[in-house]
Amino acid sequence: MSAVTVDHSTDLRFAGMVASAICGRGMRRIVARPTLIMPVLLMPLIFVVSFTGAFGSLTRVEGYGTDNVFNWMAVYAAMQGAVFAGVGGASTTAEDIENGFFDRLLLTPGSRVPILVGTMAYSALRSTIPTTGVLLVSALGGLRLPGGPLALVTVYVATAGMASAFCLLGLAVVYRFRTMRSMILIQVCGFSLMFLSTGQVPLHFMNGWLHTVARVNPVTNVLRFARQGFLGDLTWSMTWPGLVALGAMVAVAGSLAAHQLRRLAA
Repeated sequence: MSAVTVDHSTDLRFAGMVASAICGRGMRRIVARPTLIMPVLLMPLIFVVSFTGAFGSLTRVEGYGTDNVFNWMAVYAAMQGAVFAGVGGASTTAEDIENGFFDRLLLTPGSRVPILVGTMAYSALRSTIPTTGVLLVSALGGLRLPGGPLALVTVYVATAGMASAFCLLGLAVVYRFRTMRSMILIQVCGFSLMFLSTGQVPLHFMNGWLHTVARVNPVTNVLRFARQGFLGDLTWSMTWPGLVALGAMVAVAGSLAAHQLRRLAA
């Protein structure tokens, strides 16, 4: 029994080392090639500036939810940045497949799960860069935190979760097509889910098919969870649907990625 326990503990430590190494390699790549992070940082900043200008007058409409457009749009822009971060994490794997480095990872003994976990962790860490950038720029524009410091926690949890989900979804596509060009599919998916949600206006401002799609879109619940501390107090009724949506997105995308990785390694 003790030998089995020791072996199991050793396997877990080895898996953790592999995941940490993959995550660390990704972060070092950002330091060595800062241009990799520039689009991930600049696009959300462009979003927050353009959307706050274009939708600023909506704060005067009754029922919008806030009188400060930055309190509404900052979270949306940060979530867009998280999607880019997730796609970027999967893109590094596409690059590794094309240059042959990924074949060396597949020679690692044991489970392939640490490969997924390490890449997902890298994407989650990567998402903190655009999130922090958006919050800092929004603070200059007058961003307020009615929910206190916990409002920041919900945003970072939501963006890390979104980055993880889109990284795993991107990995499922990369493992299937084995090329960087396949990333366009995930970018289209990410843009579609974000724009067909309550990112720009509240649900009750929508009508027709857009209202129906936004209501069932899991990103809507994630936005409610992340945005609540910017609009008022944090409540459990706003928190748990967002956490469930994030968990479901990560679980489904993770299952698809794991399936495609098994096929690739076979």
